[in-house]
Amino acid sequence: MKIKRALISVSDKTGLVPFARRLSELGVEIISTGGTAALLKTESIPHIEIEKFTGFPEILSGRVKTLHPKVHGGLLYLRDNIEHQRQAAANKIEPIDLVAVNLYPFQAISERKSVILEEALEKIDIGGPSMLRSAAKNYKYVTVITDLRDYDVVLEEMEQHDGRTTLKLREQLAIKVFWTTSNYDKAIADFLNREQTTSGSFLVSVPLEAHLRYGENPHQTASLYGKFQEFFQKLHGKELSFNNILDINAAANLIQEFKEPTVAILKHTNPCGVASDPDLREAWLKAFITDKQAPFGGIIVCNRPLTEPLARAISEIFSEVIIAPEYEPDARALLQKKKNLRLIKSLNWVQETQNDNDLRSVIGGLLVQSKDRATFEEPERHVVSFRPPTADEMKAMLFGWKVVKHVKSNAIVHAAKDRTLGIGAGQMSRVDASRIAIWKAQEAGLSLKGSIVASDAFFPFADGLVTASEAGATAVIQPGGSIRDEEVIKAANERQVAMVFTEIRHFRH
Repeated sequence: MKIKRALISVSDKTGLVPFARRLSELGVEIISTGGTAALLKTESIPHIEIEKFTGFPEILSGRVKTLHPKVHGGLLYLRDNIEHQRQAAANKIEPIDLVAVNLYPFQAISERKSVILEEALEKIDIGGPSMLRSAAKNYKYVTVITDLRDYDVVLEEMEQHDGRTTLKLREQLAIKVFWTTSNYDKAIADFLNREQTTSGSFLVSVPLEAHLRYGENPHQTASLYGKFQEFFQKLHGKELSFNNILDINAAANLIQEFKEPTVAILKHTNPCGVASDPDLREAWLKAFITDKQAPFGGIIVCNRPLTEPLARAISEIFSEVIIAPEYEPDARALLQKKKNLRLIKSLNWVQETQNDNDLRSVIGGLLVQSKDRATFEEPERHVVSFRPPTADEMKAMLFGWKVVKHVKSNAIVHAAKDRTLGIGAGQMSRVDASRIAIWKAQEAGLSLKGSIVASDAFFPFADGLVTASEAGATAVIQPGGSIRDEEVIKAANERQVAMVFTEIRHFRH
């Protein structure tokens, strides 16, 4: 049926005026509330205020204004049901064919550190979700909009179909409503549950962002949910794959550890070279020399605008993805000559804006943990060996510790104060991880004399430390906590190796 009457009540008024004006031009009668009605009045857009439509005043400081049978009856009655028609006529209920509602910004308010309970409670929208759900339940007859981006979509259909929308669109919009209201309820529950140590359930509800070509392998299906595009913008290249997205996430988490200009190279979410230098091209060369084979088809990330000299150096090898906060024009033009190379611009990497939960699916359930944001400073206060680290060793320890946190366990990283020298990742034995790190350095022709070793977890035996020392390492940073710590410390002292216990473990499964 043709849309003849619309109810508009929006908290975010972006795009409201042109949308409402076009509805009016199409002959749609508009009912409106509060601030929405005030804006329409200012813009001389014809409308009826909700009190006049219902014949009932807004009461209780605005808590009750749309909770009325004329509103919900107009949304919910079945237009082809004779008994519904009779009851609607008897109660003077007129059909409402379109609803445009977005909700009080409860989540934004509740996330403020200074918010008090009473203030947050007043921002819980009651009438908005109720109208959305009523309209969505009756989507066979009612068009419902809760996403600003759908204003133009609905107008386009109305103009193409003589004031009507298609059932397919109404169904899609209704699905979006139930996702929106479930997320809204989850935000409220999370806020009210913030001081509790346990909760009866863990709710996950995120909107579909994109269907991907396939998952980790071509025989697997995959989709992306959430707001990934608010953090990363693709500037060039093929569509992102499931594996690309995992790698981009790993690269972003790693590069955020560094404040100084830094370049990192990753493969299958593992760093294979990381280096810092005021000159990004020099940082790239130092990172690349750590492992010249693994970067083929890898991910490159930097935390400064990508320069033309760096772009020229990177373009000498095949890469899947490059990530940077910005690209100099000449650098971007050069890299865009590679048709399949994906150039990604980082938009928001502030950790506080990211979801603080790390989720893993398991058979029959879901594992939920807080993200590993632990940092370590002042190694001089955590020395357990007779010999304290030198100033350069301390800098190298902190560099290596930032990297090893992002290497799959068991993880060993040999590092200097500004670069990685050898990385051993994902081994069942810590000694084997150490041997691989040494072998990688040897393959690259890098000397480990005077290097530090970072281990993501404690050395269960002294053999891992001995292996690193024999390769040239002079300092070790590790969590400690083994029942054989004294044995490991003794081995360090016998070899004049400085050692620091962080008391923080960085397992990464």
